Amino acid sequence: MERQRLLKRSAEEGGRFPSVTLLLAVFSAGIGGTFQYGYNVSIINAPTMHIQQFINETWKIRYNDNLDRGLLRFLWSAIVSTFTLGGFLGAWLGGHLAIRFGRKGTLLLTNIPILAGSILMGTSSSAGMFELLFVGRFLVGLHSGVCLCVQPMYLGEIAPKAVRGAASMGTSVFITAGILIGQIMGQRELLGGERYWSVLLSSSCIPAVLQLLLLPWFPESPRYLFIDKGEETRATHALKKFHDANSYLSELMGLEKESAVLQAQQSKQPCELLLDRSTRWQLITVVLMNMALQLSGINAIYFYATDVFTEAGIADAYIPYVTMGTGACECFSALCCSLLIERLGRRMLILGGYSLMALCCAAVTITLTYQASYFWMPYMTMTWLFAFILSFGLGPGGVTNTVTGELFTQCTRPAAFMISSSVNWISFFFISIMFPVIVEGLQQFCFLIFLAECLLGTLFIYIILPETKNKSFLEIEMEFRARNFKNKGRDVPSRAMVLSRFPES
Repeated sequence: MERQRLLKRSAEEGGRFPSVTLLLAVFSAGIGGTFQYGYNVSIINAPTMHIQQFINETWKIRYNDNLDRGLLRFLWSAIVSTFTLGGFLGAWLGGHLAIRFGRKGTLLLTNIPILAGSILMGTSSSAGMFELLFVGRFLVGLHSGVCLCVQPMYLGEIAPKAVRGAASMGTSVFITAGILIGQIMGQRELLGGERYWSVLLSSSCIPAVLQLLLLPWFPESPRYLFIDKGEETRATHALKKFHDANSYLSELMGLEKESAVLQAQQSKQPCELLLDRSTRWQLITVVLMNMALQLSGINAIYFYATDVFTEAGIADAYIPYVTMGTGACECFSALCCSLLIERLGRRMLILGGYSLMALCCAAVTITLTYQASYFWMPYMTMTWLFAFILSFGLGPGGVTNTVTGELFTQCTRPAAFMISSSVNWISFFFISIMFPVIVEGLQQFCFLIFLAECLLGTLFIYIILPETKNKSFLEIEMEFRARNFKNKGRDVPSRAMVLSRFPES
């Protein structure tokens, strides 16, 4: 009876606002995590011409001959795409590292490759070795791949379910913040000039050092400690820090439920998860959502942005500043999504986001077709470009990672993130290779392909994805069991019997 009374009090006092400790932990995880991904995607664009000039000069010094233009483009493309290769490998390593070293431990450990990569890229110019850029970009991509896999896990596991979505949005908020800060730092007045491009590429060591100073002060994931390691005392201490001493009991009850249901199961490997019927539709859902995220047309929007700004009469010297507006727009939409996700729910945001993106694709196709016909048409195109970015950030761009973490229980979550992150990186690489071909062949009508993809994504989410707001991981899993075991009631009663031993929180 006393436990029930405390549990009721815990639920009442838990509130719907994150504690200060939780907010600081989100910042500490994000600044050295997905912030680095967005930052390193962004900063490579500004010094393109300067780096190519450095490669050509280095080649001339070595071989007393100018570098062939085709080979120069190939080397530059290889430097940029090496980041993706590292990210793909990092996605596969992330789950294994999260199981062995913990979520927080992995985030701290992966600062080693990004510090090494930053130093290599920063010294490439003075050393006269452009090969260091390949190695540096690979190591930075490796870090990003691990963090995109592990950071959402950590944030989703340390937050109470009432604010789990808002805390998990830290992943997207820090990605967009990294993109925006990278665009700012890449301006020619700061580090985007010819003299400082190596400093720009090495500047990602600053967030890494900041995380190494801050994150050790916060506990490991309570779910990892309780379920994976069986360290109930440390898990309880971590819950008290993240949820405060008076409102942690309902979360502790949830851990006890899940631990009893899983009955000390080992964390599954990706191949085991692929063969596991109990998570079939969850896996299909996150794979298709991550594919749709990259194939939605967001890269096409950024590709056309510069041309649209030029057509609108903006001088070339001012286009980099206007381009920062796209980064600010995406960052703003991610912040808005973090405020709305617990009020509107995941399902409504992602459905609304894809629907609005489809509308924007149709509008951009029309305005680009008549771009030269009316003087005001480029301004309409600019409006729809920003509307698309806002819709992306408010919907799939913000919610996909949150949903990925919520559809799986403790023993399947690392493998699920490994698979979903790998699909994300493969899709990213595919669209990077195919996108120029698509644009060259279809011009502005390429947006019709993205329109169809957004509509298909909307339809799939509407049919398959349940609302996960304010539900425990076990409750979400039970909602999928009817679909995973259609016409087969096996295993459902046994789990229901286990859950019935615990009072409702």
